[in-house]
Amino acid sequence: MSKKLHIVSFDIPYPPNYGGIIDVFYKIKELHKLGVEINLHTYICNHKKRQVELEKYCKKVTYYKRNKILSSIFSVLPFRIKSRINQKLNSNLKDLNSPILFEGLHTIYPLYKFNLKECYVRTHNVEHSYFYGLAKSEKNILKKMFFYLEGIKLKKFEKNLKKAKTIFTISPFEQKYFSKNFKNNTIYLPAFHEAKINSNNIKKGKIILYHGDLRVSDNVKACLFLINVYKNTSYKLVIATSVKENLIIEQVNKYKNISIKQIPTQQDLNELFKKAHVNTLFTYQKTGIKLKLLNTLYKGKFIIANDPLIEDTGLETTCEIANSKEEILKITETLFQKEFTDKEVEKRLKILEPFSPEIAAKKMIEIIFREQ
Repeated sequence: MSKKLHIVSFDIPYPPNYGGIIDVFYKIKELHKLGVEINLHTYICNHKKRQVELEKYCKKVTYYKRNKILSSIFSVLPFRIKSRINQKLNSNLKDLNSPILFEGLHTIYPLYKFNLKECYVRTHNVEHSYFYGLAKSEKNILKKMFFYLEGIKLKKFEKNLKKAKTIFTISPFEQKYFSKNFKNNTIYLPAFHEAKINSNNIKKGKIILYHGDLRVSDNVKACLFLINVYKNTSYKLVIATSVKENLIIEQVNKYKNISIKQIPTQQDLNELFKKAHVNTLFTYQKTGIKLKLLNTLYKGKFIIANDPLIEDTGLETTCEIANSKEEILKITETLFQKEFTDKEVEKRLKILEPFSPEIAAKKMIEIIFREQ
């Protein structure tokens, strides 16, 4: 019997150039490889375009308009849920006999609204905690208030996850939270990602690399901290992002040893990974697993990370841990005296074995289609 699955994605999962979308795209790719027939439902808004690439892995891709109108902010529903309510999507899902996988809490309105049968949810964060973290990092008072209120709404709405047959969590940290708070089945499945090692014979790079989406306030705060760490040193810090941020540009322009590079494609980032000797990954909020950590482990050399980023990921031994300016500079000095050898690569790949996307996809198929 053919395995048919409908996936509802919170955003167009191509190109896979940020956080949760990386998980969605490589999940689709792996499931397709293992013979699952996928019907993808996704949202389109702003400058986004339909992506032909997705048709290689999906039998059908249906796009729905996301209504990011101001009045949605004042709804009792969280903005990220209210803005995704679409009657055409509701109609397409409510009479299905095939299983449905909702990507993220923000896509589950049809599950909340209708008595859907075979429904599964992939959680990408403990969403209210994530928004409380954004509120803490944000300096703009209106955005801070919006993030905080959104967190309150998401916390209240989260109870609707109990309607799912299974919750697939993305990290050990999330697994603890959801298994404690929900009686329905919760299964930890590591994040899906490219899992492709960078062909890189350069044992010693010349730069320090930070990469992140600068539309996210936590990343901006982390970036400003790292600029302060390296600004009066001889090290060359490169900040890579697909979206530039004026505050960061203003700070970067003050120091000759710090620069900012745009990375419109994964290949652009891969080239920077080859040049970097040290990758700095820093966050002020502990949520799920940072997909950029997995990406860096496969593509980059040495990594310096702080506790909130690395704790409860199962990857603690792959990074040098530093939480202060003094600790970061001390470890940076030590790492620039070392080469990133083939032995380091082998050790890292061994630790990454449980994070195999193929193993995760097989486990997901076994759970979703166990009664077929």
